[in-house]
Amino acid sequence: MTKAIAFPRFGGADVLQPIEIELPAPGPGQVRVAVRAVGVNPLDHKLRSGELAGFFPVTFPAVPGYELSGVVETVGAEVTGFAPGDEVFGVLMGGGYAEHALLDADQLAHKPATLSWEEAAAIPLAAETGERALAVLGVRPGETLLLHGAAGGVGTVLLQFARARGITVVGTASEANHDHLRELGAIPVTYGDGLAERVRAAAPGGVDRALDAAGKGGVLPLSIELTGSAERVLTIADIPGAQQYGVRFSGGAENGEVYHRRALAAALALHEAGTLRLPLHRVLPLAEAAEAQRISEQGHLRGKIVLTV
Repeated sequence: MTKAIAFPRFGGADVLQPIEIELPAPGPGQVRVAVRAVGVNPLDHKLRSGELAGFFPVTFPAVPGYELSGVVETVGAEVTGFAPGDEVFGVLMGGGYAEHALLDADQLAHKPATLSWEEAAAIPLAAETGERALAVLGVRPGETLLLHGAAGGVGTVLLQFARARGITVVGTASEANHDHLRELGAIPVTYGDGLAERVRAAAPGGVDRALDAAGKGGVLPLSIELTGSAERVLTIADIPGAQQYGVRFSGGAENGEVYHRRALAAALALHEAGTLRLPLHRVLPLAEAAEAQRISEQGHLRGKIVLTV
C-alpha cells in the first residue's frame, strides 16, 4: 500500500483527505516512481469542485496531481531508457498526490542534477500547455502576443518560450508582479478597467494574437477587439467564455504526446542555457494539499505551487 491524498466526492478543498491505495505495479510501457514533488494546477481544484465534471470523468476516490518529479523504482515490460534509481519528471493522468505513482515512460524525461525536485515538478504541464498554446494560436516570430495571466505557473513558462522565439509579449498581471514580468522579458500591464487602453499604449503597433491563461475577468471580448478577430484569440482556462464568444479553447488532448516531448526539450534547452526562470509561489508538504488548492483558487500567483512528498 502507499499513501495518497484524494477526494471521495465533489466539493470544497476540505473534501481532500489522506487514504491508502494499492502500490501500483507498472504495466507494459509504464514506470513506477517514488514521488518527490508534485505540481498544483487550476485543473486540480476545478476537477475536485465538479466544475469540469461534464468534460473530464472522475472515478472516486480520485487522487489529483498531473505532473511530478521523483525517482524510478521499477519499470514495466518494453520500457527502454529508464532504470531504477533514475531521477525523472513528467506528466500523468492523475495520481500525483501520492508517495508513489505510475507514469507512461514516453511522458517522462531525465531530471538534470541542476534542477531541484520542486522546480522539475513545476515544469511539465506548464511547458506542454505553453508549447501547445503557441502552436495552436499560430504565433510567429516578430508578432506581438497579449498574454492574460502572465505571472502564473503557465504564463511564466509560456512567455519565456515566446520570448525565446522572438515574440513580443504584453502580459497582464497585478502591479506587484510587474517587475517579475519585466525580468522575464515581457511588457507588463495591469488588468481591470481600462485594460484595452493600457494594452494599446504598451503595443502601439497593435496586438497580433491573444492568449487567455487566467480564465477570469471577461477578457475574451476585449481580446477579440484588440486582435480584430476571434480566430486570433485562444483560451486555455475559460470553456464557457470560449463557447459564448466563438473563441478557440485548447485543453490538451490533441497531439498531447508530441507537444509534451517538444515542450520538455524546449524547457531543458532554456535551463541548460541558464535562462529558464521557475519561480515557486509556495512549497508545501503533501499533507497540506487542501491549503495548496485554496491558494491556487485565490489566484494572483507568481509562479507555481508545489507539494513535496
